[in-house]
Amino acid sequence: MAQNVLSKILKNNNVLSLANNGLVAVFGFLGFLLLVRSLNTDDFGKWVLLITTANFIDMLRFGITRTAIVRFLAGADQNQSKKLIGSNYIINLISTGLIVGIILLANFLFYDQIQDSGFSLFFQWFPILAVITIPFNNAQSVLQAKLRFDYILVLRVINVGGFMIFLLINYFFTRYSLQTIVYAYIIINIITSVVSSVTNWDGILQIFSASRHTNKQILDFGKYTTGTLIGSNLLKSADTFIIGLSPFLGTAGVALYSIPMKLTEIIEIPLRSYTMTAFPGMSKASIEGDNEKVRQIFYTNAGGMTLILIPVMIFSFIFADDFVYILGGKGYESTASIFRIFCIYGMLLPLDRFIGVTLDSINLPKFNFYKVIYMTLANIIGDTLVVFAFLYVALSFSITSLIASGENLITIIQVSKDFTIYTVLQGVAWVTILFTLIGILVGYYYLNKKLNIQLRKIFSGGIQFIGQLNVWRKK
Repeated sequence: MAQNVLSKILKNNNVLSLANNGLVAVFGFLGFLLLVRSLNTDDFGKWVLLITTANFIDMLRFGITRTAIVRFLAGADQNQSKKLIGSNYIINLISTGLIVGIILLANFLFYDQIQDSGFSLFFQWFPILAVITIPFNNAQSVLQAKLRFDYILVLRVINVGGFMIFLLINYFFTRYSLQTIVYAYIIINIITSVVSSVTNWDGILQIFSASRHTNKQILDFGKYTTGTLIGSNLLKSADTFIIGLSPFLGTAGVALYSIPMKLTEIIEIPLRSYTMTAFPGMSKASIEGDNEKVRQIFYTNAGGMTLILIPVMIFSFIFADDFVYILGGKGYESTASIFRIFCIYGMLLPLDRFIGVTLDSINLPKFNFYKVIYMTLANIIGDTLVVFAFLYVALSFSITSLIASGENLITIIQVSKDFTIYTVLQGVAWVTILFTLIGILVGYYYLNKKLNIQLRKIFSGGIQFIGQLNVWRKK
C-alpha cells in the first residue's frame, strides 16, 4: 500500500512541478552561498552580471515562443504537434542567431569599453552559452506542454545538480578561479543539452516539419506575452544593470547589492505559489460573470499574504545583520541596512502581485502590461538618478564633512568611498519601494474601474484567510 501511495505521489504533476521549482530554488540559494564565499567581491559581481543579463536575454529568446508552444500543443493532434515543435525550434534558432550577432558586433565595436566594465564576462561567454542552451530550453517548453514534469526534473537534476556538485568540490577542495567556474557551467549545460537532443525531448527531429502557418501562429500569440515578461524581468534586473554600469560602484556594488536581493527573493517563493493557486479560481469566476467571487478571492489572498508577511518582515528587519552574515559572510555585513529597506518592500509585495494577477484573470492583461511599464520606467529613471546624480552629491557631502572634522587624506578617501557606496545602494533600494507603490496605485486604478475594489476589505479578507488555514483549526 505504501508503495502505491508513493507511486501516485511521484506520478502527480503538481508534486513534480513543485519538485522542479523547489529544486531550482534550493540549489540556486546554496549555489549563491558557495559562490559568494569562493570568489572575491569583483569576480562575484561579474558572475552576477553574467547570470542576470543572460536570464534577461533568455526572456527575449524564449519568451515569444514558450507560452505559445505550451498553449497550442495542449490541443494539437500528432501532425500539428510536429509542425509546432519544429516551428518552435526554428524561431528560437533565428532569435538566438540575431541576438548573438548583435552581441558579437557590440563587442567588436566597443571592445575596450566593455573590457573595462563589469560586463566583460558576459560579452565573452554569453554567445557560446546562448547556442549550447537552445536544446535544453526547447526541451523545457515541449515537455511542459506534454505535462512530462518527470523528464523536466531529470534535466534539471543534471543541470543544477551537476553544477552544485562542482561548486561543493570547488569550495571545499580546489578553489578554482572564476574562469574555471564558467568553464564548468558551460560543460554542464552542454551535457544537459546533449541529453535533451539525444532523447528528442527538445524536438530536434521535428525541425523540418515546421510550416509557415505554425511559425505565424506562434509569433502572433507570443508578441502579446513577451512585453509583460520583459517588463517584469527588467523590474528585477534593472537595479543590477544600472549599478554595474556605474564606474564608481561597478562589480563591487553589484556584489554588495545582490546579498539583500537574494534574501528578498526567498520571500517571493510562497507568494508565487499562492498567486498561481488563486489565478485559476479568479479566472473561472470572471468567465462565469461572478465578479463578487473574484473580489472575495482577491481580498482573502492579498490580505492573507500581507498579514502573514508583516510579522515575517518585522522579524527579518530586527535580525537583518544575522541573515546577511549567514548568506554573505564577512565583508557583506554593512548590506544589512539595504535588506531592512527591502523588508518594507516585502510588506507591499502581496498587494502588488495580486493586483496584477487579478487584472490578468478578468481578461485585462493589457492594463497589467501598462502597470508593469509604469513600474519599470519609474525604476529605471529612479535608479539612474540615484546612481549617477545622487552619487556626486553624496560623495561631495561626505568629503566636505570629513575635511571639516580634520581627518587625514587617506581616511577621507576610504570613509567617503564606503559612505557613498552604501548610501547610493540604499537609495536604489528605496526606489524599489517607490516603483512598487506606483504599481499598486496604477493597478488599483485599472482594477477599481472594473471591479470597484475597496482596499479596507483586504484586511478583513486577510483575517478570513488566516482563519481558514488548517494549522489554525482545532482538531
